Amino acid sequence: MSDWLILVEYTSDLAQHETPHKVMRTRDYLTTPNLFTGRRPNIINLARSYSYQSEGYYASLLAEARRHRVAPTVQAMVELGRKSLYAHAVPELEAALQRDIENGAEPVEKMLVAFTTTQPRGYERFAKLLFDWFRAPVIEVEVTGGVKPKIQNLRIVPPHKLKGEERRFFLAALDQHTSRRWTAPRAKAAAKWSLAVLIDPKEEEGPSSAASIKRLAAVADKMGVEVEPIYPNEIASLAEFDALFIRATTAIDNFTYRFARRAEQEGMPVIDDTESMIRCTNKVYLKELLDNARIPAPKTEILDDKANFADVMQRLGSPVVLKAPDGSFSRSVHKVATLEEFQTTSKKLFDDTALILAQEYMPTQFDWRVGVLGGEPLFACRYKMARGHWQIAKQQKDGGMSFGGTETIAVEQAPKSVIDMAVKCARLIGDGLYGIDLKENERGVFVIEINDNPNIDWDYEGEVLKDELWRRLINWFSVRLEKRMGGAVAASPVAPSVMSTPPQLAKSG
Repeated sequence: MSDWLILVEYTSDLAQHETPHKVMRTRDYLTTPNLFTGRRPNIINLARSYSYQSEGYYASLLAEARRHRVAPTVQAMVELGRKSLYAHAVPELEAALQRDIENGAEPVEKMLVAFTTTQPRGYERFAKLLFDWFRAPVIEVEVTGGVKPKIQNLRIVPPHKLKGEERRFFLAALDQHTSRRWTAPRAKAAAKWSLAVLIDPKEEEGPSSAASIKRLAAVADKMGVEVEPIYPNEIASLAEFDALFIRATTAIDNFTYRFARRAEQEGMPVIDDTESMIRCTNKVYLKELLDNARIPAPKTEILDDKANFADVMQRLGSPVVLKAPDGSFSRSVHKVATLEEFQTTSKKLFDDTALILAQEYMPTQFDWRVGVLGGEPLFACRYKMARGHWQIAKQQKDGGMSFGGTETIAVEQAPKSVIDMAVKCARLIGDGLYGIDLKENERGVFVIEINDNPNIDWDYEGEVLKDELWRRLINWFSVRLEKRMGGAVAASPVAPSVMSTPPQLAKSG
């Protein structure tokens, strides 16, 4: 874990005995550029003033130039210095205040927010969002409007001005903010990079199991990279990491997209990036992409609610596979054999979307899934159809899922035509991690789907490569971080074959 460093203008502002982390005078930090080599500290700047060209201002400015993580950032200092500069954030912040009040928080005219904690309590949603927008240690919020709050003013508060109960509140919030999970009990060398792995504890069938993520962390540790979980409500903590690996089911309208977008804003390498999410989570886009690239795929038509279903069925044959533009785990995918089924199922799908897809039915005993990372093949699997079903995943009446078996083989042993097609498809999307679904029959190889969020588990997709799979993933991040750091230095003189039956399977985006 990267060290925490707390900067103060005077030693009386925060005594060393008040925190387990190193406390340093701002002036010493400013005049000692090579304090940290080979690692990036988390810096909390507790300056008495953040005004332009003050010591506090320069401390954050130089921290950013040195590629250190710092709160507050110079951007936060500037924007919080004038209401017109933070006005863009106010509507979303007021909406969060409103939700907290609706959930039981007492209306207030003034509150203190330290990191992601509030005084008075009850405004946790608002505090996390505020720290997401402006990563300042302490912000005073003035509110009017009671149950329909309006933010009148946001002001950074120098912690040395906090006395009594307010100071105790700040110290507790500081301690909570700088606490970490997964800290090894033994002393070890500081990691060079830190990788946040976004997971959703509420998700029953995420793209990687807890055991697989812990295996990733163990392999990364040997490579000098620290892996830590981060959860859907912790976006305010994202900037404390160097990179982001999303291991929750991605969607444009959920928290995964916002995490990816924030990571991109911070300049972090991220899997999955927002562009890949947008492209892969919509089957209408993928259909057009494959058509334009002349990549073989089952015959597919895009339909609106005015389409002539009888003509479509005549062109595609029977049965026909109907799909909603987005979805995962084979949800919103239906096989219809008659015109009546076509009409009934389409009507239900059109309740949620303006367009649907109709695709020719192409039965096979298994689907290929090829993982591609950075434009190179990573793994190859045969996903068998679920028992008594035409897909690899079958939705049960109780809402659960059942799956067919998985056979993982070495990439070099898979058909070259399958691997080449998968790589070509992945490169159409981007440079990240993708899972390409393909079918192979007597007519050739056909692409079914390109997934931005493929399953990777140590005992399925990783069965052949084992720890080498995780090493390649970590290398993908490390290479990009090294390039990023190299660019910063150059730009600134200041910056230095197994069969199994899986509990979960691949899903699109």
